Amino acid sequence: MGENTDVTVTTKAKTKTLLSLLTQPIQWLQMLSSKLNPSFVIGVFLIYGLGQGLSGSLFKVVADYYWKDVQKLQPSTVQLFVGVYFIPWVLKPLWGILTDAFPVRGYRRRPYFIISGLIGTVSATTISLTGNLAATAALMCFLGVSASLAIADVTIDACIARNSIEVRELAPDLQSLCGYCSGAGALVGYLASGFFVHRLGPQESLGLMALSPALTIVLGFVIYENRTSHIEKKQAVMKNVGTTIRSMFKTIRYPQVWKPSLFMFLSLALNVTTHEGHFYWYTDPKLGPAFSQEFVGVIYAIGAVASLIGVLIYHKALKDYAFRDLVFYAQLLYGLSGVLDLIFILRWNLIIGLPDYFFVVIEESATRITGKIRWMPMLVLSTQLCPLGIEGTFFALLMCIDSMGALLSRWGGGLLLRLLHITRTDFTNLWLAVLIRDMLRFSVLALVFLVPKTGQYEELLPSDVSENNTVHDVDEENLELLPFNGKTEL
Repeated sequence: MGENTDVTVTTKAKTKTLLSLLTQPIQWLQMLSSKLNPSFVIGVFLIYGLGQGLSGSLFKVVADYYWKDVQKLQPSTVQLFVGVYFIPWVLKPLWGILTDAFPVRGYRRRPYFIISGLIGTVSATTISLTGNLAATAALMCFLGVSASLAIADVTIDACIARNSIEVRELAPDLQSLCGYCSGAGALVGYLASGFFVHRLGPQESLGLMALSPALTIVLGFVIYENRTSHIEKKQAVMKNVGTTIRSMFKTIRYPQVWKPSLFMFLSLALNVTTHEGHFYWYTDPKLGPAFSQEFVGVIYAIGAVASLIGVLIYHKALKDYAFRDLVFYAQLLYGLSGVLDLIFILRWNLIIGLPDYFFVVIEESATRITGKIRWMPMLVLSTQLCPLGIEGTFFALLMCIDSMGALLSRWGGGLLLRLLHITRTDFTNLWLAVLIRDMLRFSVLALVFLVPKTGQYEELLPSDVSENNTVHDVDEENLELLPFNGKTEL
């Protein structure tokens, strides 16, 4: 009888624990919605989940197959092209200035959601419906899709930066929310991408890229935003732009700002990417593992799950560690994870009895988890460096610096592939490219001294910076979904 009672108690305890695990995310979202505007959380889901997550993952896989199978380009050329349509992300300060200093009919955010959606919808539809498109024209369409994602990202990031400053204790949670949304969207996108490429073909699958920008247009119309207190005259607008730029460069000169910004730039620039060489080798039927289109999507989907795990590890266990300590050990693990790539390229996994399909899952998971843990604290740090008043523009500037580093990483990887003569059919020196990349990853450890020792909840900027950087005499920004029975303020 006593044993039955113990079993019942144990079963109830396990059930209670399971229910707790299932309800924790809901309670967490309710907490964020109660302390912040609920529509802000919905906006993050749409832009990060559906845009960067789902569309971004489709973009990555489908574009790779499009360049390889439709345009039949060399991997080094594709790597350089990837850098070209990354340029809109480098221009994020421009989009930030537009959203902060150039309201449209009194609105600073809504019009830019609509503009980004229109650009993305037209670009994705054009490339999917136009046959025999020249490589240059296709590149311009990809550039439009990328610009659409970048403009929408800047617009929602302005809201994230403001909320991170005003409610500092939620700054890590907001980055976790972004990470969860983009990771979940990427998981769905990667799982579906291989199927669509196989069934529809690379070019027709690009039509799916129009879904996210189309919904972004809808978001721009249904989201409610308080208008500025007055429609600014042209002279006042130009004055605001000048004030914004001066404040931005004044803030970047603070050592506690330029040092971590320099670290983020160098850590990205030195992490040269050899992705296109890997992709061509993955799918080669003679010289590589000959992974199918569906399995390539599965590999990336597993990577998306690993990214979510990385976000979860950070959110549950690493939010209380100082920036410098966390970044150092995360970068060390990230460098070690790159060694798995080298083992895979040299096929040493077969020597120890691990098949390609199993080992690539281990390699992708390790890289994604450590990469996410490495980058999450830097995103939190970026939001903490933004002064109120120019938070949209300044966060865009920091992300621009990161994007420039990522751009150099892509172009550096393309140059490395070309110098080592890695082509569509020759992967002899791919192992050497991976070895050079791994050595550069470890070299970043020597730069960690640029990262502050402070905790992730501590204020880094002098208290008077935000006051001096206030550039708009407007009502406090408030975004909420337009009620079904409400009316838009005109």
